Amino acid sequence: MSLPPVAILAGGLATRLYPVTQTIPKSLVEVAGKPFIVHQLERLRQQGITRVVLCVGNLGDQIVELLGNGQTYDLDIQYSFDGPALRGTGGAIQQALPLLDGTFFVLYGDSYLQCDYRALDAFFHQSSSLGVMTVFRNEGQWDKSNIIFKDGLIVTYDKHQHLPEMHYIDYGLSLLKGEIFRSTPVGQAFDLADVYRQLVREKQMAGFEVTTRFYEIGSHDGLAETRAYLEHPK
Repeated sequence: MSLPPVAILAGGLATRLYPVTQTIPKSLVEVAGKPFIVHQLERLRQQGITRVVLCVGNLGDQIVELLGNGQTYDLDIQYSFDGPALRGTGGAIQQALPLLDGTFFVLYGDSYLQCDYRALDAFFHQSSSLGVMTVFRNEGQWDKSNIIFKDGLIVTYDKHQHLPEMHYIDYGLSLLKGEIFRSTPVGQAFDLADVYRQLVREKQMAGFEVTTRFYEIGSHDGLAETRAYLEHPK
């Protein structure tokens, strides 16, 4: 059975990586001899993904020029542009909905993950929830923990207020039903985290625990760690 498409959020300004990202998008930052997005796409194809929708904005034309239709990577790649104004992570997904199926993965454009997409998809189909978020028992080690996870459900998700019970972190990959965006503002910028918090309040966000740590290039420290890992993967 084919897997749902993956929407990759790759449209931000990436100010934390300045001056590197003043002239190229974060997705094209060189990591272990390749643009970071290529590492992501190769990993997705290994996992059985065949369709990708790239949500692009700032300097996004450079990404299109490099990847084209995805044939080089044995993928079908389509693009959804923010337009003249950034839409935020939530607005970017809403903009891309016509290119996505009723169910789709959402992957942050700065995350390199080693989880099993087929296992997540199977878990999602067994769940009655509208969304499933991958979670990792982080204990504040790799970044600030932001989730309370109990009995298979995300109980609390807050990126700003830390609570002692927050042992888990958003791993960087979710599987969602497109219907959750029906009530979101059209044409306005909003954060995907707002949608996630609403699902949590409605007890509609399940959690899928991953035990292998994540890598990310959202900061200079994260970029250095990811480079070291991809140059000498264990």
